[in-house]
Amino acid sequence: MAQDTFPALPGFYRFLFLYLEPMSTFTPAVMVWLYPGASWFHHQLIPSTSPHPTTALEPRTTMAIWQLSNCYFLLGLISSLVFRAVRDALPNNPAAQERILGASFLALGIADLTHIIASYVGLPSELKYSPSFWNSMTHGNITVVVFLFLFRVAWYAGLGRTRYYFGQRAGRAKVN
Repeated sequence: MAQDTFPALPGFYRFLFLYLEPMSTFTPAVMVWLYPGASWFHHQLIPSTSPHPTTALEPRTTMAIWQLSNCYFLLGLISSLVFRAVRDALPNNPAAQERILGASFLALGIADLTHIIASYVGLPSELKYSPSFWNSMTHGNITVVVFLFLFRVAWYAGLGRTRYYFGQRAGRAKVN
C-alpha cells in the first residue's frame, strides 16, 4: 500500500481544495478572457431579467473585470500549484504541511469573508433575501464561497482528519 504523501489534506478536503476550488476559480477567469467575455461577466454579477448585456462596457470597467478575473486565476494557481508544492516538498512532514496549509487557509478564509460581504452588500435590496432569484454567478459568489469558508473552518477544527500541528501542544505534534 502506497504511503499518503499529503496527510494534512485528506479525503474530501483534498478533492475540494486541490481540484474543485481551483477549477471553480479558473473557469470564470477563462470565461472573461475568452468567451463569453467581460461584458457578459459584468452583466451576470447582479441577477437581471435580461439574459444578455444591452450596452458595451466602458474601458475602465472592462479593465476592472479583467483584473478581477486575474484574481480568480491567482486563487486557482495558489490552490493548484502551492498546495501541490507543499505536498511534494514535505511528504514526510505532516505538521509542516499543516502549518503551511493553515496559513493559506487563514488568508483564503479572510478573503472568503470579505468576498461574501462585498457580494451581499452590493446586491439590490430586493435580491438580498431572495436567493431563489439569484443567478449562478450570485450563488457562486455567495453560496459557494460560504461553503468553501465552512470547510476551511471544519479543516481547522480537525473534522474528518488527523491534526498534526493545530490543536497540538507545543513541541508535541504528531509525526508519521
